[in-house]
Amino acid sequence: MAAFVLVHGAWHGAWCWQRVVQRLAADGHRVHAVTLTGVGERAHLLASTITLETHIADVGGVIEAEELQDVVLAVHSYAGMLGTAIADRMGSRLRHLVYVDAVVPRPGESWSSTHARTVRAARMAAAAASADYAIAVPDPDNYGLGADDYAWVKRRLTPHPGHTYEAPLDFDPARVAAVPRTFVSCTRPALPTIDAIRPRMADPGFWGGAWRSGGGAQVVELPTGHDPMVSLPADLTDLLLRCA
Repeated sequence: MAAFVLVHGAWHGAWCWQRVVQRLAADGHRVHAVTLTGVGERAHLLASTITLETHIADVGGVIEAEELQDVVLAVHSYAGMLGTAIADRMGSRLRHLVYVDAVVPRPGESWSSTHARTVRAARMAAAAASADYAIAVPDPDNYGLGADDYAWVKRRLTPHPGHTYEAPLDFDPARVAAVPRTFVSCTRPALPTIDAIRPRMADPGFWGGAWRSGGGAQVVELPTGHDPMVSLPADLTDLLLRCA
């Protein structure tokens, strides 16, 4: 039996992992799908005081409260920032870190660092104009979802806390790289805001060479869009089980 902690990306909630959770649990594993403060079923807690550190604490708190060891930590999209922080601060508790079409930052970068200037400007303007300093929900039309899945995801998305967007993350790449890592590249269609991350996975100099060292890293491509836990749950589940 393995322990899995699954963390959604921006605007999502634990709900998006539903099909993966069911498969892992049916196989007898411990599974915890985290909902970050201010989104999903915790949208009633949305506030301008939520920061990147709030969300890092959300994930670390589950690992601590459930007394988990040898965790397979799967982080989606924005939550790559959180997975990187957890590996840096709690790496001894992790068995494997899975970046699911996720941000893989350099030290000192933020979630927004690799985004186009126009995207950054639009999101920050939207946050500044909102009562709770939140980034408005995007249309998931570029996630490559079927009609029913598209409708399900679209009606479940909630505004995302804006102060997480430009917050830098400092970490030790060698410490993070000590944890075995998998990057799941979803390319049909590829999400533009993740496209800048993909070349890093093939760059021998990324993280000063640490990405390819330590616990080892691999890249796995899934022929689906940005929400594989929705569009290709069986394949993603099998991948997570292999990482365990």
